[in-house]
Amino acid sequence: MLALEHLRKSYGTRPVLHDVSLPVERGEILGFVGGNGAGKTTSMRIVLGVTEADSGRVLLDGEPVDDGIRSRMGYMPEERGLYDTMRVEHQLRFFAELRGLTRGDARRAAAYWLEVLGLSQRRQSRLQELSLGNQQRVQLAAALVHAPDTLVLDEPFSGLDPLAVDVMSRVLREEADRGVPVIFSSHQLDLVERVCDRVAVLRQGSLLAHGTVAELTDEAQPRYLVRSDADSRLWSAELDSAARDTLEPAPDGGVIVSLAGTPEGPDHLADAVRRHGSLLELRPWRPSLFEIYRSVVDPHPADQEESTA
Repeated sequence: MLALEHLRKSYGTRPVLHDVSLPVERGEILGFVGGNGAGKTTSMRIVLGVTEADSGRVLLDGEPVDDGIRSRMGYMPEERGLYDTMRVEHQLRFFAELRGLTRGDARRAAAYWLEVLGLSQRRQSRLQELSLGNQQRVQLAAALVHAPDTLVLDEPFSGLDPLAVDVMSRVLREEADRGVPVIFSSHQLDLVERVCDRVAVLRQGSLLAHGTVAELTDEAQPRYLVRSDADSRLWSAELDSAARDTLEPAPDGGVIVSLAGTPEGPDHLADAVRRHGSLLELRPWRPSLFEIYRSVVDPHPADQEESTA
């Protein structure tokens, strides 16, 4: 397990991380989400030793992370750390040998990842000749070429087309399945919800929420999505006042209503709707990760300016 324990970091008088503690289990993909300046990249740089924490520590399987352990990590920075004029295959072999692989093993590892990531036809291309999406694939290959024990990826899906996203998602899952703790940051919350086992939400250097996607989006008070051609003002008048007070428009159309704390159930709700029109859909409703993120990061949007943390 990769563990961040009580990390604190400030730049001058500006605090960046406030006592951040976070476990990433082996075989788990964790998504780091938060606005610009939330502390995601700083946390990753501390894990990699690029930046030193003011206090706190990073452990891997209970051992403090040192340079020896970091040499077995795979890191993909948001800003590409590759050589524009170096040919793709040569570049991957160079990074593999830099991480301790023999020349033969480096050649085989480079060929393998070029094939997996769909870059075999571009192996002799210079990096600057590739599209931004293919450059991103090369960056991932460079992070994987030495078979790392841990993966730390900063915005790995940036600039990728849908097919490339599918390829990268599959690769990350395969790495997790072989026991690698994987942590990546992303602003694409729908992608995080689809790919990750666990999510951590940061705001202005503080960890606001952490858990599985199901835990974060599961609500103590179940709500229902109603789609109907009936006027909601008519059928909702037949509900308990507590249920009427919860009515809100659904993001994709329809109405969301909570029956928690009322004597009524979904059958009563369905009957009320049908008395005024056709019931097109009635099902339990769960908020998306984006809606959870918005409620955690900016719980009172009407009372404050939009967060840019």
